Amino acid sequence: MSPERHRLGLYYLLFYDNIGQEEVCAFLRALLRQLRGPLIVLLDNSSTHQGEPIEKLRARHPRLYVEHFPSYSPELNPEEGVWSLSKKELANGCPKDIDELMESIIRVIDGIRRSPAKLRWSILQSELPLFLR
Repeated sequence: MSPERHRLGLYYLLFYDNIGQEEVCAFLRALLRQLRGPLIVLLDNSSTHQGEPIEKLRARHPRLYVEHFPSYSPELNPEEGVWSLSKKELANGCPKDIDELMESIIRVIDGIRRSPAKLRWSILQSELPLFLR
């Protein structure tokens, strides 16, 4: 029996400054509004991805499951593939200011988001166990 296939998706929220637990919670709340059914979110072990605000959010939304990658394991994280593709496209740009840089980042990430092939590559380049691919 083969696993059910689902359409790949990339959801993101960009900030101009460093983020904390409240910004992570804002992103998770946006995902909960956007997506139906159980929501499994894989996060690295950053302190911004852990703590009381996130635990309270999980308690209020039982369909939200948060799993963390092992410490220091970027090779497992498909997000690294998205950033790798993004950096290749942004490498020779010369934005005049932070707003132009943000516009370029959004344009590039949206291009990846609309490309099933690029999304699939981002997952396949990771060392996730095969059952997650």
